[in-house]
Amino acid sequence: MSRNDTFRLAQEFLSRLGSDTEPVKVGELFSENMEWEIAGDTGVLPWIGKKSGRAAIVDFIAESRATIERISFDVHDILAGEGRAVILGSLASKVKRTGKIIETDFAIVLTVAHGAIVRLQLLEDSFAVSKAARA
Repeated sequence: MSRNDTFRLAQEFLSRLGSDTEPVKVGELFSENMEWEIAGDTGVLPWIGKKSGRAAIVDFIAESRATIERISFDVHDILAGEGRAVILGSLASKVKRTGKIIETDFAIVLTVAHGAIVRLQLLEDSFAVSKAARA
């Protein structure tokens, strides 16, 4: 994919993620065998850890919408090459169960091939996420 195609795919991912788009429609941007990685305490939130398959992104969208309330999600930059896009930003979310606020900077690394996202890696302050998710 060209740099422009990769950039547009990252933008489309953010657009669908930030709207009320059905989780399955967000999942359509990913390959069937995509890989997913969010480092952190795997016992706290269901989407933390390593997963594979398109269902991982679909589950993440559904579970995160049920678990957290978005306060802010600000994208500061999207850096794109022929096979990778890096999305830099910051977010604030409220964990519905605990009422605690998560505030963290993040980097989302998307690896793309053949017009689809084949790998997603989210880097964030996993300590803050874990702390806010615990009762």
